[in-house]
Amino acid sequence: MSKTPKQIGLWTSTSLVMGNMIASALFMLPATLGIYGGISIIGWIISGAGAMCLALVFSWLSKINPQATGGPYAYTRDGLGPFAAFLVAWGYWISVWCTNAAIAVAFVSYLSAFIPALDHNPALAVLTGLSAIWLLTYINTRGVKAAGIVQVITTVLKLAPLVVITIAGLIFLKSDNFFPFNISSQSDISAITSVTTLTLFAFLGLECATIPSESVKNPEKTISKATIIGTLLTTVIYIASTVAVMGLIPPEALHASSAPFADAAASVFGEHGRLLVAGGAVISTFGALNGWILIQGQMPFAAARDRLFPRLFAIENKNRAPVAGLIVSSVLVSIMMSMNFSRSLADTYKFIILLSTLTSLIAFLFSVVSFVIMENRLRGITKLNSTRYVIALLAFGYSMWAVIGSGEETVYWGFVLLMLGLPFYAHMLMKRT
Repeated sequence: MSKTPKQIGLWTSTSLVMGNMIASALFMLPATLGIYGGISIIGWIISGAGAMCLALVFSWLSKINPQATGGPYAYTRDGLGPFAAFLVAWGYWISVWCTNAAIAVAFVSYLSAFIPALDHNPALAVLTGLSAIWLLTYINTRGVKAAGIVQVITTVLKLAPLVVITIAGLIFLKSDNFFPFNISSQSDISAITSVTTLTLFAFLGLECATIPSESVKNPEKTISKATIIGTLLTTVIYIASTVAVMGLIPPEALHASSAPFADAAASVFGEHGRLLVAGGAVISTFGALNGWILIQGQMPFAAARDRLFPRLFAIENKNRAPVAGLIVSSVLVSIMMSMNFSRSLADTYKFIILLSTLTSLIAFLFSVVSFVIMENRLRGITKLNSTRYVIALLAFGYSMWAVIGSGEETVYWGFVLLMLGLPFYAHMLMKRT
């Protein structure tokens, strides 16, 4: 196999981080947090701090092994061995194509603001979602560079309306909307804990710059910078935009809003503001779908090269894109997305999405532990950097908190999902001998 050409640089890698993190959830979170009032900003800050701890760990891992295609999978393989790495690859891969199905559904939902027929015509909705999935799959088969160009463009376009609304909100902010500071029936500590649990899921994707590492120019520096810059900028956008929306809409109205950013934009720019937000949401989900489709091919590709996944997933085309993995994954995405438009399967679909979030967090936990092990190998226990060790512990605690916040039922089924991979692992292991 020839060496993979370096196709993406700092801004493309940063766009991959930001574009995959900023998806559809941001547009609804202010309404979810409306029940807590101004105290929810503290929850955002804590979530952002936890995310930065994880970003630092991944940036350090990228320097230890800058050629580690597969990100969390590769780091876990190097730190904890092939079995743990397989569990990460198995769970993360399932997580990604489930997430892509959810993003495709959100894309169709936001697009209905411009094409109302999508709201009451399931066949048209499914066809539109499938068109987006397979258009972006085709773009990704053209290579990482082509996917990266789309990612940069969509990230810039999705940030534009968010920045406009945020600036307008901060200018016309009404401070009375933040008082009383805690309007929930919970204590301050309980309210902050609840908000942190709700917001920390918005940071999933901060690890994405590490996954296509072989295609990154100067990965020793680029991946580290992209992970930190992308996570930091996204945290600032999350907090500033939430403050802006809360400053424009009273808490009671905010909690009842079905489209908080649209209502905030309408209060400043009139009804044209709603279309501005709808357009931003369409671009946001389209860009996130593009970024996560790139990831859905790279993760099984890395595992297949280590003979932990079928060789099919290691097949590349002339553009060095893992074409088989992209196509197989997109078939699964298409099936999952179509399930949402069946009333009898919709509840199952929603639960699988929640479950997929948990498997991403498991990848974080394994990666943090692998970092400590790999750092110890390099430096020795007596020279282990105490600051890095503390940050790694905070990152682990943050991820574990998120797992616990997922709920007992989700954790239970998450364990079942991972165990279902064991026969698959055994089969691949026997083929290697």
